[in-house]
Amino acid sequence: MTNKLYKEGEHYKQVDLQKIRKQLKKASPLEVFKFTSLTPGEQWIKMSTPEFTAICPFSDYPDFGSVLIEYVPDKVCLELKSFKLYINAFRNIKIFHEAVTEVIFADFLEAVKPKKARIVVDMNVRGNVKTVCEKKFKC
Repeated sequence: MTNKLYKEGEHYKQVDLQKIRKQLKKASPLEVFKFTSLTPGEQWIKMSTPEFTAICPFSDYPDFGSVLIEYVPDKVCLELKSFKLYINAFRNIKIFHEAVTEVIFADFLEAVKPKKARIVVDMNVRGNVKTVCEKKFKC
């Protein structure tokens, strides 16, 4: 049985991720502030947002989930209000879960240039499927 409602290749398109990144940087740039370590050892910073929302490019329905970023700063730290505004800018963007992970991590690495970092994008169940995407940098 074929599904005549959707055509693969036509309805499964992802907008170019560089275009999405450019749009996000213009609307909600990630800001940083200077960091100085005073003691030996690695300081891990963990920040999360439990109310991430984006639009599924296939169904046009909202996707909900959480984003966790853990990192060891080098010279700067991520300013949290800018992170909140950046994350909220995804609310009207059509993007797949795996692409969300790539875009957020790429923008974060570019802004913060950490020594080490990890991102986990944990999306809520949709259509009996749960997605968790994880990516690491020098971990």
